[in-house]
Amino acid sequence: MTKKSREAFEEIVRQNERRIHFHIHRLNLSDPHKEYFQEGLCAMWNAYETYEPDKGPMATYFNYTIRNRLVDLARKQGRESRNQQSACKEIKKHANNGNRVKRVEASSEILSNLEEEIIGNHVWGILKQELTDNQWKWIYYYIISCMKIKEIAIQEETSEEAVKSWGKQVRKKLRNKDFQKRLKLYG
Repeated sequence: MTKKSREAFEEIVRQNERRIHFHIHRLNLSDPHKEYFQEGLCAMWNAYETYEPDKGPMATYFNYTIRNRLVDLARKQGRESRNQQSACKEIKKHANNGNRVKRVEASSEILSNLEEEIIGNHVWGILKQELTDNQWKWIYYYIISCMKIKEIAIQEETSEEAVKSWGKQVRKKLRNKDFQKRLKLYG
């Protein structure tokens, strides 16, 4: 790319940056990591490179290209999310031998390996040190493994109210400023 064409594109980006934001908001996409904005910039670059003036205004072509690329990216991420969820469900089903609420004993080795891997993550390991066994069970099963309260209660042979109580205790601890300071000291 020549210096002149790069300067021309940078000027077009400055002029049309709001167009990308418009489409992100119009499609109701959450963009905390600016990945949709990046995709919009790439789409704008491709539109700039392939634009043919005799076929219509550049703004219309930008709108068309940016919108379609953002929709494609949103669909791709949705598809990946669904695939990941179904894989998680498949692993749980395999671990439970197809029974949703059967007490897992045969797969305790699989779960302990998974737990070791999760605890290997520095933040989870620190958090586990600060929680009681039941509070950690709630974090592990409810948050990490995405199990329902009823499933946890059956697996741990306790009441649903007890499991809910574990969750309340964890939330209370996580909101506590002193607890948050201790976690920062570890980190």
